Amino acid sequence: MDVISELGWTSYRTGNFDVWRGSTHQHKQDSVAEEVPVVLVYNTHPHVVMLATPLNLEDFALGFSLTEGIIQHPGELEAIRVVQRSKGVEVRLTIPESRFEKIQGKGRNMTGRTGCGLCGATTLEQAIRHPKPVGNGLILSSERLLAALNEMPGKQTLNLMTGAVHAAAWLDPELGITTVREDVGRHNALDKLIGSLAKSGCNFDKGWLLVTSRASYEMVQKAASAGITLMAAISAPTGLAIQLAEECGLTLIGFARNDNHVIYTHPHRLQHSQASVA
Repeated sequence: MDVISELGWTSYRTGNFDVWRGSTHQHKQDSVAEEVPVVLVYNTHPHVVMLATPLNLEDFALGFSLTEGIIQHPGELEAIRVVQRSKGVEVRLTIPESRFEKIQGKGRNMTGRTGCGLCGATTLEQAIRHPKPVGNGLILSSERLLAALNEMPGKQTLNLMTGAVHAAAWLDPELGITTVREDVGRHNALDKLIGSLAKSGCNFDKGWLLVTSRASYEMVQKAASAGITLMAAISAPTGLAIQLAEECGLTLIGFARNDNHVIYTHPHRLQHSQASVA
């Protein structure tokens, strides 16, 4: 895959702002996360415009292409070129003509809000997609989950500076967090992570996913489409997310904060060494 980066946008900006803490006032410098329009162009045809943090956009484009079913594996992304424009970023992708023919006329060449998971969908079939069942996956201990939750804040580099972005992290059951991607949009962060892992030939059956957002339907759909078998989120899932996770065999954990969590589907993948019934 040929990658040519010409990106000049930055992922954050700094400025001086009035900060009030109770009755105490300071005029101080702070960092603010950026979001810019990013248009994905397949075989010279614009397909969708997303608002995203201009960081790891090659990963984003590959992950989006995989989780949206535009291509089936990374090798089908024949070339990618990221080009800065005056008002945003253009990501030009070349895919096999047989894949491109399937996305023509799908009505997705419209602007999506930040990380919009259903942007451009014009039919129920496009909106609600059902990935194939996931594999057996791993068995994770609750102690490893807690360790990951404690480790996660320190790995969120951009969020530590701005406090404004989501993160998606990939974890090895023994090594902990190995890869993190951040974005103002939770779906974008997950697409970036999946794209990065897919490029490296990751076996999605051997690790698990932690996200700093709610577990919406689109997050479950994207995770399951990559073959991820366990996803933990720091906030709540939606009913449709639970339904899809149950259907495809994904273990869905919500409200994962400190040593608390709720297992909504397929609890056999999370083991607790000490359990008491309240």
